[in-house]
Amino acid sequence: MLRVWGRRNSLNVQKVLWLVAELGLPYEHVPAGGSFGRLDDPDFRALNPHGKIPVVEEDGAALWESHAILRYLAARHGQGTFWSDDPAARAVVDGWMEWSETTLQPPFLQGLFQGYFRTPEANRDWPAIRRSQQACAELYGLLDQRLARQPFVVGDALSLADITVGSTLYRYYEMNLERPSLPHVEAYYRRLAERPTYRENVMISFAELRG
Repeated sequence: MLRVWGRRNSLNVQKVLWLVAELGLPYEHVPAGGSFGRLDDPDFRALNPHGKIPVVEEDGAALWESHAILRYLAARHGQGTFWSDDPAARAVVDGWMEWSETTLQPPFLQGLFQGYFRTPEANRDWPAIRRSQQACAELYGLLDQRLARQPFVVGDALSLADITVGSTLYRYYEMNLERPSLPHVEAYYRRLAERPTYRENVMISFAELRG
């Protein structure tokens, strides 16, 4: 059986668990990271020498880095739905996955979530937070333009691009920060929230992570 290591309130773990649920795969969850610890245990370091979550084990293989895990699960279990035999189609999805990780996540995860939510109020760097707010507004604005033409990031069906981009939206809309009006992103978020797989694996309280 598939085994997933990580804490459920980790954004990168949520990406993996959301896809696992979409694929209907049975799995064992092993809490790790945060208050659960275990990341420096020898058995965990044998799986991931970098000591980070998520980690997935299946058939003797230990996989780490959330987007690598997503691609593995899609290729192995999602042929015809989350994985295409067409390299060009996969490249479009890959582009948005990489955009999510390298362009969106730094201002969102490090700038807003870490800089604002996980930092005690007295220690917050508000000029940096405002810059991250503006960057996120512009990036989600680009997504809004994309979603004006189609219901999901790369077309009419959920893809790995949605798993990576859409997983950020619960936190973005739950944090008490000013946001621009983005009607197509907001409608997209409502569509995701209608999916039991999203509600159960992404819409998880992160209150305990507050600084």
